[in-house]
Amino acid sequence: MNLSVISPILGILLMLFSLSNLPPIAVALIYGEVEVELFVYTFLLNLMIGLLMWLPFRRSRKELRNRDGFLITVLFWVVLGAVGALPFLLMHSPELSITDAFFESISGLTTTGATILTGLDHLPRSILFYRQQLQWLGGMGIIVLAVAILPMLGIGGMQLYRTETPGPIKDTKLTPRITETAKALWYLYLSLTIICAVAYWLADMSIYDAISHSFSTIAIGGFSTYDASIGHFDSYLINLITTLLMLLAGINFALHFLAWRTKSLRYYFQDPEVKTYLGILGAVSMIAIAVLYYTHSYGMADAISFGLFEVVSVATTTGYATTGFSCWPTFLPMLLFMLSFMGGCAGSTAGGMKVIRVILIFKQGVRELRRLVHPSAVFTIKLGNKKVDNRIGDAVWGFFAAYIFLAGLLFLMLMATGLDITTAFSTVSSSLNNLGPALGEAAANYQSLPDTAKWILSFAMLLGRLEIFTLLILFTPTFWRY
Repeated sequence: MNLSVISPILGILLMLFSLSNLPPIAVALIYGEVEVELFVYTFLLNLMIGLLMWLPFRRSRKELRNRDGFLITVLFWVVLGAVGALPFLLMHSPELSITDAFFESISGLTTTGATILTGLDHLPRSILFYRQQLQWLGGMGIIVLAVAILPMLGIGGMQLYRTETPGPIKDTKLTPRITETAKALWYLYLSLTIICAVAYWLADMSIYDAISHSFSTIAIGGFSTYDASIGHFDSYLINLITTLLMLLAGINFALHFLAWRTKSLRYYFQDPEVKTYLGILGAVSMIAIAVLYYTHSYGMADAISFGLFEVVSVATTTGYATTGFSCWPTFLPMLLFMLSFMGGCAGSTAGGMKVIRVILIFKQGVRELRRLVHPSAVFTIKLGNKKVDNRIGDAVWGFFAAYIFLAGLLFLMLMATGLDITTAFSTVSSSLNNLGPALGEAAANYQSLPDTAKWILSFAMLLGRLEIFTLLILFTPTFWRY
């Protein structure tokens, strides 16, 4: 571990994160809340810690290696989860334990949306705004933002970008320079957030609620300022706006960038991942609507509104709710949880394994069946008209095997804490897929779970956010050998 490289980068990132306390300070001042002091203290503390980590090594110009990139990424999310928990730990009411404060913080930053808080309607607005903001920062990844700044300080950023970017193909850049790529992603991310906020405001949300929910919608996080989530507004228009924006946020941001730069929508229609993504969501939505209507759970209008909304919300791993889908009839709740394992497209803010991996796994399965019939034949796997390298196929299978194995292991660990099968399975699935909602004992929230279970689930959230291997590689002896 090269301390002279890692420490200053972590310091810079913490100093950047300290700025996230400034908007909640403004909100507290506007609404006359005493939490203004709390956020001033956390701002100064984060800034001071960052300075102390950066100053001793500020003149270091050593090259950032791949191994350093992995370590910085993991350390930053852990450290950020800890310092991000301070406002929750220091707030006056409700009083949270260290476990609950860290759980809420890491759930926000990983855009999982699982919560231990209740009575959101009565909590200080500054705390709620900070909570929403955590998801927005975690959505695209504050590290990608830092990539745009690190080169100015003489520190290369490609290694950080590769460990942070979701999806099986890590080296694709939108622009020749990685700094410009990071800037392009953040400009696009910010633009979509502004569009989302304006749309909510025009649909009769207050400015505060519109901005707050735009953060968690584009980040595919799912936190809300109300216990009833989006269902609080009881508006078909808001449901429709949210559904459309969740769909957009679940698509590869590189495609959004190309469509914007060329002023053409053809990239969406040509991309096999997007076509599969929309096809699966459309098919499952039709199943959900039919089951809800023919079981007399809702009338046709509500069946369409609630069915479509919940399918998109769970499939993109947003986790918003307009109704309690855990009580839906027959197999629907389990179908939605299985859908969350797929998640959104690679390069989006969604969780799960990503649609492109599901496509490649299916195509490789079909290829193996063909090989049984024609052992001597050579079959290639293609995405669109492009041949997929065998190395990528091997990586996808390795990822899938690790994902399922870890899901099973974490499931058994949770059952060992005393949780029932339904609660253990749904909370592991929800945390690993960065979804949020669960079934069983955690259907309302995660507050009643044992502390040990919350730490296990916090680890699962990090695994999902960092796509498993970025975190697991730190536990291998090979990583630490020079």
